[in-house]
Amino acid sequence: MSAATDLIDQFLDALWMEQGLSQNTLSAYGSDLRIFAQWLNTRSLPEADYATLVEFLGSRVKTGISSRSSARLLSCLRSFYGYLIRENLIKIDPTALIESPKLGKPLPISLSEQDVELLLDAPEQSHHLGIRDKTMLEMLYATGLRVSELVNLQFSQVSVRQGLVRITGKGNKERLVPVGEEAIAWLERYLSQARGIILGERHSDYLFVTRRGGAMTRQAFWHIIKRYAKKAGITKNLSPHTLRHAFATHLLNHGADLRVVQLLLGHADLSSTQIYTHIARERLKDLHSQFHPRG
Repeated sequence: MSAATDLIDQFLDALWMEQGLSQNTLSAYGSDLRIFAQWLNTRSLPEADYATLVEFLGSRVKTGISSRSSARLLSCLRSFYGYLIRENLIKIDPTALIESPKLGKPLPISLSEQDVELLLDAPEQSHHLGIRDKTMLEMLYATGLRVSELVNLQFSQVSVRQGLVRITGKGNKERLVPVGEEAIAWLERYLSQARGIILGERHSDYLFVTRRGGAMTRQAFWHIIKRYAKKAGITKNLSPHTLRHAFATHLLNHGADLRVVQLLLGHADLSSTQIYTHIARERLKDLHSQFHPRG
């Protein structure tokens, strides 16, 4: 297993260097490959052929994993065996003839504009932690950042005067995202009234900090969002990307160009953004049905 572990680690290092994948994706790929290596038992990863891979994928499906997880697993195996080909460790790609599972694109859950207002008003605005949380929620909705991008924001990435944040997203691609006046106003209030109290005598380069002086974690902030959603009476099953989805959907509902939304979200492929047009279209149908005399 040690030889397999070394090979997997080398592959993940190469993947990070070449594609700049997120740590979450790399961890998932590493976990998938270690499960496969264990399943192979005495056989090595480079020895696996088409029949072996099909048998393994079938065994994973029998455990009840979703078609989406199956697709991710196959994507991982394709990347891995493509790497072995490039490194001249194998000559034939055993994944070449395996078909991907068919996936429907589920529509992301998006909050209505009224729900967003309720969520943004939920933090206690007279308390320094409430001011921080309110500012983070306003920034998230104003910019459409990923939660991980928001919590890792540093001072050097933000221009309050210009109303811009500079983000390095997936694949180390940089984008400039405008911040609206409301979010900027709250950011200025947070910096003048709350951040110093939270930090005390400590110093941090991160914009949004905790009482320990470090950056807010993605998981901690997600618990905060869920707490405020409950306080606001929002019963939808929110995800870490809910405000990002709301940002994109509400822009499209108000007439924004799809390619502009693509740039703001940092999507490399327009198809990743097009899912939001379905939500906007459903909203138009609802409005037509509600207000047209023959709806």
